[in-house]
Amino acid sequence: MKTLVYFLVLLLSISGCSKNDDGILPITDSMYFPSTTNNDWETKSISSLGWNQSAIQPLKDFLAQKNTKSFMILVNGRIVMEEYFNGHNSSAEWEWNSAGKTLVATTTGIAQQEELLNINDKASDYLGTGWTNMPLPKETLITVRDLLSMTSGIDDTKQLIIKSNLTYVADAGTRWAYGNVFQKLTDVVANASNKNFETYFNEKLASKIGMEGNWNFGIIFTIYHSNTRSMARFGLLALNKGKWNNEQVVNETFFSESTSSSQRINTSYGYFWWLNGKTSFMIPGEQTVYQGPLLSNAPVDMYAAMGANDQRIYVIPSKKMVVIRMGEASDPVNPNFAVSGFDNALWEKINTVIN
Repeated sequence: MKTLVYFLVLLLSISGCSKNDDGILPITDSMYFPSTTNNDWETKSISSLGWNQSAIQPLKDFLAQKNTKSFMILVNGRIVMEEYFNGHNSSAEWEWNSAGKTLVATTTGIAQQEELLNINDKASDYLGTGWTNMPLPKETLITVRDLLSMTSGIDDTKQLIIKSNLTYVADAGTRWAYGNVFQKLTDVVANASNKNFETYFNEKLASKIGMEGNWNFGIIFTIYHSNTRSMARFGLLALNKGKWNNEQVVNETFFSESTSSSQRINTSYGYFWWLNGKTSFMIPGEQTVYQGPLLSNAPVDMYAAMGANDQRIYVIPSKKMVVIRMGEASDPVNPNFAVSGFDNALWEKINTVIN
C-alpha cells in the first residue's frame, strides 16, 4: 500500500512539472558561479523559464531608446539576457557612479571581519582628529557606521570633499542626507589596512569574484569603472549575501546589515544599498519623507545599487535574480543621482517578460 501511495505522489509531481522545448523535464537549478580566471559563463534560455518571449523585443526597444549601453539578467547565476546597445560591447568599461558606493561598503565590511576596524568606532580613530571643519565634540560623534548610513550630520550641499566644506549641520545619527562624504571611507580602509584602498579592494574583493575594473579617485567623485559582466559578478555576490561559491568573501551578518534599514530616518537605505518594500523613502538632495515603497513596480524584496545616470544593480532574492543596467542618463534633460522614474518604467517592462 505504501509503495502504491509513493508511486501516485511521484506521478502527480511529475505531471505537475512543465517540460522544456525538447520535451525533457527540467532539473531545478543550483546556484552557479562563473570562473574567476576566465570569462566563460553558463546561460539559461528564456523559453526554459517560461517567460513571455513576445515581451523581449519591447524591452530591448525601451532600453535602446533610454540610452542604455548594456543590460543583463541573471537567474541562479546564469545569464538569461545579455544585450549591448549604442555601440557598446562586452569588453567596454563604463562608470558605476554611486552604484560603486556598495563596493566601498562591502570592502569596509571585509576590513571589519579581518579585525582591522570596527564600524562602531569613531571615524576620527582612523582619520585623525580635525578631518572635518566641525567643532571637535561634534566631529567625534561621527562613527564609521554613520558614514555608511549617510547620517554623519555633515553639510551635503558641497560636493567637493575638502576639509573646509565638511561643516556641521546636525549631530551624527540624527539626519539622513545623501552626499559625497562617503569617500572618506576609502581613507578609513586604507589607514586601517596600511594599504591604498584600490590594492586592498582588489586583493580582498575583486580578485575573489573575478571582477576587472579600476577606480578613479577624485576630490569631487570617486568612481569605479568596469565591464558589464564584472558588475554582474558583484550582483551575484550580493544575491548570495557575500558568498562566492564556497567562500564567504564578506560575512553574511555584515551583508545582511548592509541590505537592511541602517537607520530610522530613511528606512529605504542600508549601507549604500537602496531597499524596496519599506513604508517610506527619501531621495538625494531633499529632506522630504515620501510615503510608500521606493519602487512600486519592482519586487518588494529587491535591494539595489544605484548610481547617477541610471547605473543599476537590482538584486531580487525571491526570484534568485540579478538585473544590470549601464549607460547614459535615461533622461538627459533631467539626469538623476539615484532612484528615478526610469526605475519604475523599466520594471514595468521587465515584469511583462518575467511574469
